Amino acid sequence: MSRKYRQKGYQDDDRESGRARGPRGPRPERQGPRGRGLGKPTATRFKCARCGARVVDVDVASDAVCADCGSDLHTCTNCAYFDSSAPNECRQPVEERIASKSKRNECGLYQARTVQEFASDSEGGSPSDARSAFDDLFDF
Repeated sequence: MSRKYRQKGYQDDDRESGRARGPRGPRPERQGPRGRGLGKPTATRFKCARCGARVVDVDVASDAVCADCGSDLHTCTNCAYFDSSAPNECRQPVEERIASKSKRNECGLYQARTVQEFASDSEGGSPSDARSAFDDLFDF
């Protein structure tokens, strides 16, 4: 017994003798979706970093602009290598630092940042539909 006072307490039960401690084997692999429970991603999309609007063309030209907000798309903030905690705010080695990350540039390392989208099971209705459904619960 390795206790300081050698008194029997709540930690001294049959657990120590009944179960052997040691390395366990690998855990069985789970089947099915994990995490958020939404299943697999349905599409890879490119979105504007400023307004979040979906951009149809993933191959962004150097003079492309967002259709919704009018901001430039060939910018560091829309790049897959943009990281504000990395040196020069880029995960790739760059020759010279680009000062304005939200303005158009001619970087040769640019790659459009894409996100995985999940399909929604139901389309959200208008708030008036939800209110009328709630009011219908109390009509007799």
